[in-house]
Amino acid sequence: MRKLFLILGILFTVLAIVFSVLPLDTIAFLPIGLALIFSLLLLKKSNNNQKKIPRALLLICALSSVFVLGKTLLVKDTVEKDTKFEQQKIESKKEDIKDLEGLE
Repeated sequence: MRKLFLILGILFTVLAIVFSVLPLDTIAFLPIGLALIFSLLLLKKSNNNQKKIPRALLLICALSSVFVLGKTLLVKDTVEKDTKFEQQKIESKKEDIKDLEGLE
């Protein structure tokens, strides 16, 4: 049972790291939560001399959750208005109207 928790804990910790780096916003909390659960179960099933890996996994999960939370709260998505594109669109519309008038 300990080996299963170890494999699942490592797998979900790696997924948590990958999801926290990618721009997936709060979806990254799903593998982080699963990694925390399996790491805690692994910590409970481990002997006193086998608790290094579960503690490291818990630390990595905590750091990635702080990273995702900080990225969610501190990074603001802003959309800038592209005035150059708007000007080109207006000019293109005027040219199209002139072309249509020239056809008649």
